[in-house]
Amino acid sequence: MVKPLSFKGDKKTKKRKRVDTAEKFGDSETSASQAIAKPQEEEEAAPDDDTWVTAEAAGDVVGPVVFVLPSDIPSCIACDTNGKVFASGLENMIENNPTTAEPHDVRQVWVANKVAGTETFSFKGHHGKYLSCDKFGILSANNEAVSPLESFLAIPTADTPGTFQIQTLRDTFLTMKPSTSARENALPEIRGDADSINFNTTIRIRMQARFKPKLKASKEEKASQKISRKELEDAVGRRLDDDEVRKLKRARREGDYHEALLLIKEYMGKFTEREAIRDMIIDNSRKSTAALEILAVQSLQQYA
Repeated sequence: MVKPLSFKGDKKTKKRKRVDTAEKFGDSETSASQAIAKPQEEEEAAPDDDTWVTAEAAGDVVGPVVFVLPSDIPSCIACDTNGKVFASGLENMIENNPTTAEPHDVRQVWVANKVAGTETFSFKGHHGKYLSCDKFGILSANNEAVSPLESFLAIPTADTPGTFQIQTLRDTFLTMKPSTSARENALPEIRGDADSINFNTTIRIRMQARFKPKLKASKEEKASQKISRKELEDAVGRRLDDDEVRKLKRARREGDYHEALLLIKEYMGKFTEREAIRDMIIDNSRKSTAALEILAVQSLQQYA
């Protein structure tokens, strides 16, 4: 492979570290046992599965997520194996922009799931335990089961698209509080006791693209638009020329496939009918000619 030219003084681009969430959290869609049985199409699409996008609606919040805080130093909500919840600095960003953030540490990733029969979500940490908020607003991740303490609402922020307010069962919100540490780059403290929505409670949720409903629907739609020439010919019931194939494929993309199919079938029916009438006329003409020839022969025989 030919490498691009480099010049003295050029800045070296940092390679992004990526967290393999499927391996860590046991994502059934990408497990090693199923990878062998996957169709070739899915294997080819796999490189796109680990990209991260911003959740825009509550319905988007599913699968591995990262809670990006509105802090001066880009950070997110993380937890350690002891269940301690803390702010963790983000490194994977484009031009230091938190809206493009991706996790570089598995402790920064939570798996979001809807709590059955409710509009609330649970968030499971890398160690298999759920994010929880007690009556004092202290966050932890020590419980292996989901109770009201481990249930949160994800409310889109009205005046800031692409962000959420994470609400607890006591109607308080997850928030960040500036650190009291004297350290220059100290990260904020995270709590769950904010009484009202404000800048510090406004959280951006980053998620894996393959779980986003809109993108999944788009992929399914693209897959449904693909159709082979043989399938089109089977639908029409005869061989098609290149122009007819192009028309049907375009109609399939634009949503009027069935109408185009009926038009081609109708044209074929009329064409077949015209052909049958022509053949009948020719046949009758031939019969008439033969009859006239017989009459002529008989007349000649009478006068012979």
